[in-house]
Amino acid sequence: MARTASLAMIAPVLMVAAPVHAADPARDAAWAERLGWGPSAAPANGPAPGSDAWLRQQLDDQPAPLPPAVQAQIDAMRISKERVAALVVETDAMQRDLKAITDLDQRKAAREAYQKALNGLADEARQRFILRALYAPDQLRERMTWFWFNHFNVQANKRDIRAMVGDYEETIRAHALGRYRDLLEATLRHPAMLRYLDNDQNAKGKINENYAREIMELHSMGVGSGYSQQDVQELARILTGVGVDQKPDAPKLKPELQPLYLRAGLFEFNPARHDFGTKHFLGHTIQGSGFHEVEQALDLIADSPATAHHVSLKLATYFMGDKPPSALVDRMAATFRKSHGDIAEILKTMIRSREFSGSLGSGFKDPVGYTLSAVRLAYGDRLVTNPQPVVGWIRQMGEGLYDHETPDGYDLSSAAWSAPGQMATRFDIARQLGNGAARLFQPADTPPGTPPPPSPPPVLKDSAIIAARMPSLGKPTLAALGQARSPAEWNALYFSSPEFMHR
Repeated sequence: MARTASLAMIAPVLMVAAPVHAADPARDAAWAERLGWGPSAAPANGPAPGSDAWLRQQLDDQPAPLPPAVQAQIDAMRISKERVAALVVETDAMQRDLKAITDLDQRKAAREAYQKALNGLADEARQRFILRALYAPDQLRERMTWFWFNHFNVQANKRDIRAMVGDYEETIRAHALGRYRDLLEATLRHPAMLRYLDNDQNAKGKINENYAREIMELHSMGVGSGYSQQDVQELARILTGVGVDQKPDAPKLKPELQPLYLRAGLFEFNPARHDFGTKHFLGHTIQGSGFHEVEQALDLIADSPATAHHVSLKLATYFMGDKPPSALVDRMAATFRKSHGDIAEILKTMIRSREFSGSLGSGFKDPVGYTLSAVRLAYGDRLVTNPQPVVGWIRQMGEGLYDHETPDGYDLSSAAWSAPGQMATRFDIARQLGNGAARLFQPADTPPGTPPPPSPPPVLKDSAIIAARMPSLGKPTLAALGQARSPAEWNALYFSSPEFMHR
């Protein structure tokens, strides 16, 4: 078989083979695949994945420090050095200024500069996410950050959210292992969410139900869980006045409203825009009192059994794959209610279940998980100085970071990512990953068209991780790998195998 044709002919055969659960020698790698972004080529430190000590570290609510060289890359970014309010005000001023320019060429140049500034801020956020996913010791936090961002999805390209998305992700990351109720309010107070679902336009006499509907349908209770259209309408009334303000000074308010005004950064609750009428929400009467109404509504939503079940089902699906056992989801929901939405406790219930350990190796990796696990396995012992190729590979496979247009987030089912067209793209990326991925090690500011430095392909077949996994590989995979004529081809075939596609 010709070398150029071998992968294209073998990979489809590999993909129809049934996944094999990890054998005991590969158990550490299986746990790292399931609860992190995969095992890394970097030397192992700390407790073995899956152990009690490891789980305690992973569920610690305090983020672990990154390697200094990685942290230095992040510290150099604008999104690390400047507050989100300053970034939004600056880019907004650029937009206002270009509208006043009458010369067409100058206006075009100003518009390009404005778009470049916004795109640069979003790209920094994407690259920061990649660096943390590749190198953070607390891998479970990084997995949960992606889960919650997808759950509370915003699309970066709407309005000026590109200037806010990095801070929005930081907000989610800070609450990723805390309490659901706190996370729900943190996203509600963030200007990216308020812009994305138009609640900054929601005011008395001009009700906008977009955000209220998605809180109920997607973020909490779920479709068909018992709430009514009237509940959505009443929640929209409760949320009137919750919005965004970029102006440095507070609005002029009547004396009786001034004590009710709230401001934190770009977040604003403006009582002059609020409907103070009595509301009837989820069977409870809420008297007009200002932002306290929002707090009461969030308490009711977070305490709802429907929210406990909906969130638990999504978590189990994310970590375990399609149709997780209903009995386990019920136990997770019971922990949710008992712990008042303690995310770490809910995860413990799932992780320490027989159903969870029995499902290792059966979940299908989405594009984010596939790409990050491949880079960690092949290059985790090297410093990636240019994360942009990783961003591009994920986008090529249809799961671009912060790109999903609708608030439902990316589909968690395996069918969404396993179609023939999807697989063809993966096989092409597998070749690039296996062949040295030289662009990963260029300086981030390298001019376009500059040849990347030499980067020999890793010899994966000689790694300790692969050695532990070899006994669990199926016969089709072993036969395909046996035909590889170079390390690069062996790598590409392994990254195209069903065993690597699953977690």
